[in-house]
Formats: sequence, C-alpha cells, structure tokens
Amino acid sequence: MTGTSEGAGAVTATPAAGVEMPAEAPLHGLGVSLPSADAPAKTEGTFPYAADLWAEGLLWAAVLRSPHPRARILSVDTKHAAEMPGVRVVVTHEDVPGDAGHGRGTADRPVFAKDEVRHHGEPIAAVAADHPDTARLAAAAIAVEYEVLEPVTDPQLAFEAEPLHPDGNLIRHIPLRFGDADAMGEVMVEGLYRIGRQDPAPIGAEAGLAVPRPDGGVEIYTASTDPHTDRDLAAASFGLTPEQVKVVVTGVPGATADREDPGIQLPLGLLALRTGCPVKLAATREESFLAHAHRHPTLLRYRHHADADGKLVKVEAQILMDAGAYADTSADALAAAVSFACGPYVVPHAVVDGWAVRTNNPPSGHVRGEGAMQVCAAYEGQMDKLAAALGLDPHEIRLRNVMATGDLLPTGQTVTCPAPVAELLLAVKEAPLPELPKDAPEAEWLLPGGPEGAGEPGAVRRGVGYALGMVHMLGAEGTDEVSTATVKVSGSVATVICAAVETGSGFSTLARQIVQETLGVDEVHVAGVDTDQPPAGPACHGRHTWVSGGAVERAAKMVRTQLLQPLAHKFGMSTELLQISDGKITSYDGVLSTTVAEALDGKELWATAQCRPHPTEPLDDEGQGDAFVGLAFCAIRCVADVDIELGTIRVVEMTVAQDVGRILNPAQLRARIEAGVTQGLGAALMENLRTTRGQVRHPDLTGYALPTALDAPDIRIVKLVEERDVVAPFGAKPASAVPVVTSPAAVASAVRAATGRPIGRLPIRPQAAVAQVIQQ
Repeated sequence: MTGTSEGAGAVTATPAAGVEMPAEAPLHGLGVSLPSADAPAKTEGTFPYAADLWAEGLLWAAVLRSPHPRARILSVDTKHAAEMPGVRVVVTHEDVPGDAGHGRGTADRPVFAKDEVRHHGEPIAAVAADHPDTARLAAAAIAVEYEVLEPVTDPQLAFEAEPLHPDGNLIRHIPLRFGDADAMGEVMVEGLYRIGRQDPAPIGAEAGLAVPRPDGGVEIYTASTDPHTDRDLAAASFGLTPEQVKVVVTGVPGATADREDPGIQLPLGLLALRTGCPVKLAATREESFLAHAHRHPTLLRYRHHADADGKLVKVEAQILMDAGAYADTSADALAAAVSFACGPYVVPHAVVDGWAVRTNNPPSGHVRGEGAMQVCAAYEGQMDKLAAALGLDPHEIRLRNVMATGDLLPTGQTVTCPAPVAELLLAVKEAPLPELPKDAPEAEWLLPGGPEGAGEPGAVRRGVGYALGMVHMLGAEGTDEVSTATVKVSGSVATVICAAVETGSGFSTLARQIVQETLGVDEVHVAGVDTDQPPAGPACHGRHTWVSGGAVERAAKMVRTQLLQPLAHKFGMSTELLQISDGKITSYDGVLSTTVAEALDGKELWATAQCRPHPTEPLDDEGQGDAFVGLAFCAIRCVADVDIELGTIRVVEMTVAQDVGRILNPAQLRARIEAGVTQGLGAALMENLRTTRGQVRHPDLTGYALPTALDAPDIRIVKLVEERDVVAPFGAKPASAVPVVTSPAAVASAVRAATGRPIGRLPIRPQAAVAQVIQQ
C-alpha cells in the first residue's frame, strides 16, 4: 500500500515525485512514529492474552446456549450434568444472587434465560469442571424442554408483534424536525437501502479467568474495554459491592465491539464464587459469533429534494435499526444515525424519523461508526442519484453542498470544530487515477475474482465513486466524559497509571509520547489496567486520545511544575522561562543547564489529574440539541473494476483524505486509517452474518467471509488536514471510525458508476453488480 500525507510529521511509504520528505524527527515525543511497546511481544507470541492465563487448581467452564431464536423454557434439568465425574457445579438463573438483568445502555438482559429465550445462542446455564471436555459434555447433558415460538425477525413487523420483552419492542423513536417540513425541491429522488449485520470478528475469541478472593469477592481477568462498567455490572449480578469485585484487563487482541459484552465475565465470576476455585472460559469461534454484539442491520428509506442547480433543499428519511433481542447501545446508535442522516452537507430542511426495535435476531451493539456508517451508505447513494437526475458529476454535486465550520447540523447544533470537507473532497478528486489494467494474459490477476476467477476481460468495467463521511467524537447526549491519570517520575523513569484500555487505538504509545515531550524522560512505562485505578471510561469514539490523553498531559504538566519550581526559584525566574528537551533542563539565557535526573535528586514526583470535556445535551422531542462534543470528517474516492457479466468486484484503489486535527504518531495514524478502510471494505463486499428465521447460519470463519491481505486494495492517503480542534487537549481527532463509515459508501458509488445499477444493499451481492445492458 502506498500513500502520501500533508502536514507536520507526514509519512509516505513510497514518496511520489516532487514530494518533499520531512526532516529527521526527534527520537521521542508527539509527532513522532514511536513504535508500540507491545509490538515485540505480539509478534513473538508472548503477549498475555486471556486465553493463555492459568491458575493453581483451575477449573474449566462451558456455557449451554439456546439452539432456538425464540422459545419458552418449560424446564431445565441439570441432574445428569451435575452427577458427571469431574463436574463441580452447574448454575442457572436460580443461582444468580443479585440483579438478574444487565446491559450497557439498559439492564434488560438476563445473565441466564429464565422463562424465555430471545435469540439464538442466549445463555441458559453454565458448568465448571476439572477439564474443558468434561465441562462441554456436561453442558450438553443439561436437559432443557422448550416450547418453540414463532420468532419475530423482520424489524418492520416488530411494531405490531406481541411484546418480545417486558419493556416492549420499541427501544427508541427519534422524530427529527428541522426547518420547513413542507419545503419542496425542483428535483426529487428516492431510495431504499439495506445494511447487513457486520460482525467484529476478533482474531482471538472471548476468554477470561475468574479467581475467588478471601473476602468473599472475586477477581476477573479478561479483555475488557470498559473495566469499571464491567465491574459494576458483575457486582450487581453477584449481589456484591463494587469493592468486592476487581476486573483486571488482560491483553486485548483489538476491539470494535466484541469486548464490551459481559456475557463471558458474569458466568465466570458466578462459577468461581460457587466453587471457591479459579475458573477459566475460552469461547469457541461459534460461541463468539453467537454471543457478542454486531453492527445493527438497518433499513433506510430516503427522499432528497434539490433545486435545478443541485443545491439540497430538503432530506426526508426513515431509519429502522434492528437491535436484536436486547437494547444494549441501540439508543446511542440511533441518535448518531438520525443526527447524521443528511451527511456532511448543508440541508436547510429535514424530516427524519428513526426507530430502534427489539427482534429475535442476534444482538446488536457498539461497532465502529455505529449509526453513522449505515446512513452514510444511504445519503451517498442519494447524492449519486441526484447527480444522475441533474446530469452533474457525482463529485460536483457533493462539492456544491458540503458543510463547513459555522454551518448547522439538522439537530440545530452549530459545527464549531474544523470542518474542511470541501478541502478533503478536492484532494481525492485531484489525485491521479490508477492505470487501467492491460488485456494481456500476464495481467489477468488484476481482474475481478482473482487468478482465473474472472470472465472475459471485455466484460470488465471500471467505476470511480466518491463518498463523504462524518462521525462524532466522545460520548453524546449528556454523557459525562471524564478520565483520571497519574504520572510518577523517579530517577530517569516515568510511570503512567490510567485505566484507559489499549485496544489497538495506540493510547499506551500516546501516553508515553506525552510524558516524553512534557518531562524529557525517555523511559516511560504504562501500568496495566484494573479497577483499583480511578475510572477512565470505555474505549470508543476516540475517547482515550482526547479524555485520557488529556488527563495524562495535565498530570505530566503538574509534575513538570513540581520539577521546575525549585530551580526557577533558585535562579529568580519563572518556570515558563525553563524548557525540557532530551532529558535536559535549560533556561532561556543559557545560565541554567542540568539534567532531569539531577534536578530530581533522588526524589519521586507524582501528580493526578482529570480531564472532562464540555457537556452535551440529549436530543429533544424534535431531535434538536447540542448532542456532540466534536466531529471528524473523511473523503474517499474508490476505483473499482466490475465484471458486469459475473458481478465480481475488485476494488483497485481507495484514495483517502481525512480531517485528523493533529498528527500525534504518523505511522500509527496511517495504520489506523488503512485498517478502518479495510474494515469498511469488508462491510461493502462480503461481511454479513446471515440468519434464517433468527438462527445464525455458519457461525464460523468459513461461513463468514472477511477481507484478507489479498482483498485489500491500494490505500493512498493523499491528504491529512491538520487543523486543530481548539477544545481538544492536543487538537487531534479520532482516526479509525470515520474511514470505516465512509469506505462502504465509496465502494457502492464506484460499483454504481461501473454498472449503472442502483446498489442499495450492503454487502453488494454479485447479482446486483450485473449490468442490465452490457455496453458495446
């Protein structure tokens, strides 16, 4: 993959002609491509994942899961399982001593199903035994008598269906009204769009270890992304105080949603408390697919109005999100979908209705860009339709409508952060296009379908498509965003203590860079995360770069003041006249020059600080309110080759321009963008967890297709706009979510351009990419 970047600290894998490479950078600090501290352990296979944990006297757990998407439980007989040699205990809903319900957004999900199962794979019982095979056999020996019920799997039918849950089927309805609902445009286009169920598909399936404590509590070792919330949920379920439960974060093999489901931790902790022994559970790949949350499948109906010049007049939309059996974070995902339903465009009038409903489908929850990705695919499809109706270039109609700083979202909120949307769009438009493939035999691998997988080269058409995407930063609608960090310095070593989980976002590397730059200390250690530390919140929406990084920076600056004040007082100057660089402290006039270690003189300095962004507010009854702290934007141009006879698609190149605020680690930023684009590519072309009447088909990595290195196109990063957001601690913006949101829409746009077909469904089916009339 190749690419170029503009701005300080820009990185190029292969510099283009005339591109001036940046001067040699310092060895540490912000703006440097500092490698991840855990990279050697991960590449050598010594990284401590939860599946590798061990403890003396270890027992193994297994969970019995429902084979039905909906059924009434008539009886559960655990006698035969409990009597099997090696089995220590079998637990069901009757053994849950505390709150029976749990959930991230709403506590509506039982630890174990009681009277009714509501989705395929819902936990019914759990077993602890002295061997993993024994535990699995015992779980299979539990006899459950079901009365199978008709599942509700079409979210459109959920409105009239009988209640699937005591809280009803409707989780949330947001009616957004902005401007004049009766406004009309000279040109109107309509569209129906369907977005599939994308799975996070972690490299490592969920696992954990629970160890009972002498005080009657329990310690849970797992790959949590929000340990304090997991601790509180576990304590409530176990009937314990939060102080009696400790969650210790083990190595997280990346997280885009799957680590936020406590369905592993709760049975584990309960089994450990009942047996008095350490208990370990390593989920199978099938269990992983059945248990954790997926991207919300979404049905979207759109109507766009524009004037004769292509300027948008009004957007009408209906958005229906399938939450599956339980609420989870569906209310938050719906808020993002409704708020961004018009995209990064100026829209004077909007009428948008959004619903999130319960069904008997697999659970939905937080996945990168939730809500925003689904609507991006739809509103960009509408922009392509408007361009065709008006005879305009798809790039031009977007350029005529892009928003900028000072414009209003349809929620009535003013965009106060940098919004260089036009600049991003122009950057991808002006980038050179890739060369066309040759019709020679040696180049057949370039055709869609791979080697020998395509039809005739003459049936291949190239399409160029565009998409603009946006996401919000941090939590929304009044979420209290706060993080706490402690920085300690002793000798020539600094330590950062913060409960921000490293999920692959690069926070631990960023924390090292912040301390290196602020205190001039090369060796910086980031302590492991557990719930004995103050909370830092979940690892999503770029939170830890902003909130936790901000807390680390404040704590480091407090230590810096402690370090410099004695020297400043001794030499009769203010601390602002002293600087720290490369481990040395110098004054502006050169009179003072000493090392950080000498200034410390054997003392340990430390400080604790918090970072809390400005508050937001919930959307009101008309979808209005200042619900977001900030926004990030991305433009992508996709070049795709399509065999219009077979419907096979090869994405040749994705050209990216992104609004990043400030580049803190060039190599890490590039990796995050490339990963986001590739994840979006999967949603566009192959990733869809298929179900039949609510039952998951092929819950494995054979039946669920993922993009590999062979599927990844060239990803060219042609522009990174470094216009700092003044309210953010470093001015930086989240990097990975917005390319995930934008790239599926760009792929669909390119396939439309190649085939002339509407392309209203993601992932794109081969039959949808077959041109109705083959061009001459």
